[in-house]
Parts: sequence; C-alpha cells; structure tokens
Amino acid sequence: MTAVSAPTRHRRVAGQGAAHLALAGWAALAAFPVAWSVVGSLKSDAEIFASPWSLPAAPRWDNYVRAWREAGIGRFFANTVVVVGGALALTLALGAMAAYVLARFSFRLNRTVRTVFLAGMVFPVFLAIVPLFVVVDALGLLGTQAGLILVLAAYGLPFTVFFLTGFFSTLPGSVAEAALLDGCGHAGAFFRVMLPMALPGLASVAVFDFLGLWNGYLLPLVLNPDPERYVLAQGLASLAVTQGYAADYSALFAGLVLTMAPVLVVYVLLHRRLRGLSLGALR
Repeated sequence: MTAVSAPTRHRRVAGQGAAHLALAGWAALAAFPVAWSVVGSLKSDAEIFASPWSLPAAPRWDNYVRAWREAGIGRFFANTVVVVGGALALTLALGAMAAYVLARFSFRLNRTVRTVFLAGMVFPVFLAIVPLFVVVDALGLLGTQAGLILVLAAYGLPFTVFFLTGFFSTLPGSVAEAALLDGCGHAGAFFRVMLPMALPGLASVAVFDFLGLWNGYLLPLVLNPDPERYVLAQGLASLAVTQGYAADYSALFAGLVLTMAPVLVVYVLLHRRLRGLSLGALR
C-alpha cells in the first residue's frame, strides 16, 4: 500500500476544508431568508421598519392569529391540504401502477410509452395553459377542487412514472414470480408483494411531488379563480397585495412562515430517506 506524501495529504485536507466552508456559506445563505422571515413575523410593523435586522423586543404571537383568521391563511391552508392530498394520492397510485407495468412487462409500445412520459417532464406547463383552461371549463370543473386535483395529478405523473420505473426495475423479479406460482394474480402480486417492497421509493418520490404541488402557483392561478378556493400560493400573493396596502407587514411575514412551515417539516422528517436514496444511487 503506497503511503500518501505529506504535501498531498495537506492539499487534500485543504481542499476538503474549502469545500466544507463553501457548503457552510451556501447553507447560511439559504437559511438566512427563512430565519429573517421568522424574526419578522414576531415583530410589530414599527419594529420591522425601524430595526429590520434585530430581534423583536417581545414576540408578538398575535401576528399568527391575525394572519390565520383575519387574512384567511387558515382557509387557504385547508384548501391546499385537500388539493395537494388528493393530487398526491392520485399521482402515486396511478404512477406506481404504470411504472410497475413498464418495468416488469415487455410489450410492443413499452419504449414509446416511456418516451411519452419522459417528454411530459420537459414540456413547459405555460404552453398548455389555454388548452387546459378550455378543456377544464368545458368539463364544468373550472374553479373546482376536483378539476385542479386532476390537472395537478396529470402533471405530476411523468416524473413519478420515470422515478418509480427505475425503482421497480431494481426490485427482484423472482419475488413476483414466486407470488404468481403461489396463486396470486398480477394484481395481487403487485399490491401484496411488490408495492410494499417499493415503499422507500414511493416515500422518496412523494417528497418531491409534495414540494412541487405545495409550491405550485401558475396552474391554480388559471384554473382556480374563486377566492374561496384559493390555495396557499394564491392566498399568499393576495395577502401580499392586501396587507401591503393595509401596512400590516407583520401579518404578511406570519403568513409567509405558515406557508413555509409544512415544507420544512416534511423535509426535516424525511431528509434521511432522501440522503439514503442519493447514497444508494452513488454505489
């Protein structure tokens, strides 16, 4: 085994130190807006303008109550939970079944179907805004949560199918074959055997789908014009206008924090699974 010379070892340590320093700087840069929003949400309007970088003299938790009740964040939050939950469940269910078929069965149009799903990942959503509006309106679903759920699920399918197809391809096919020999049909083998084995992949893709759905703005803006059914992205934009003119910036900061909180919670709870997925991809 060749010994590493001292200059080489020093250069390696210096390179690792520089990389860690750059990553720490990037983390601080990303965390600063979040921390500043949290601090601003606990201040009064006067404190926000007089000392924007200082801590609040006394935390004002009533800002959150005012944003939740008076500004309508509570209603927007409930609408978002319904829309995101429905779209996420529909996307994962349909995506898992489609991905399993594409990964496990050979048929004439297999490659064509994969290409269509792959093309859906790169198709710009704004090019389909007008046709989507016309189709959803013709179906009588414009301004309804059901119409928004269907459209969001359709746009989440390409990435979900692409991700899960690769995941199902790595699972041992002999397990499904053994289930078929034991009397399970193809549906039974999928739901009872292969789907439980694919739960890590489902959880990982669910995180990515959740982030995209929770932060979605363009499709809800076009297909969801009813203010009573606004999702959080629409509600926050409306709040920025109304509270800006009302000079209630503390409520605006509180609404922003309430909008970010679920995303941060989901990431904190599931970041280990994402880290394990990335490590597995490098092996």
